[in-house]
Amino acid sequence: MPRQQQAGIHPVRHRFLAAIALGGALGGPARYGVAQFVHVARDTFPWATFWTNITGSFAIGLVLVLTLERFPPTRYVRPFLATGFLGAYTTYSTFAVETDILVRDGQAAVGIAYAVASLVAGLFAVWAGMLVARAIRLPGRS
Repeated sequence: MPRQQQAGIHPVRHRFLAAIALGGALGGPARYGVAQFVHVARDTFPWATFWTNITGSFAIGLVLVLTLERFPPTRYVRPFLATGFLGAYTTYSTFAVETDILVRDGQAAVGIAYAVASLVAGLFAVWAGMLVARAIRLPGRS
């Protein structure tokens, strides 16, 4: 038995981790780019995080249907895109902190509106991404 397997390290796991890490290395800067493009004033609706999470929700619905239902099975596309890139691109922790800060700083209505809008729009975006993926016509498939 190779030494890596004796130590409980499997080459396939390394490849999955590498795919996730590469996706994350690209998704984090993409999120930062959106935050730089969408400027938000203090104590106002956090549009940068909102749009990042909504576009990421749409993308994950699209990606998961395409990789699980429409295209031939691939080993590394889903970990790279869904877990790595979109996991780093979207940000639940920032959403939670921004909501907390808005409420704590006396902007409870904005914080609650942000939380509700994020959840509703995020669920709608995932659903829309799934619908779009299923509507894509692939050559040779019905």
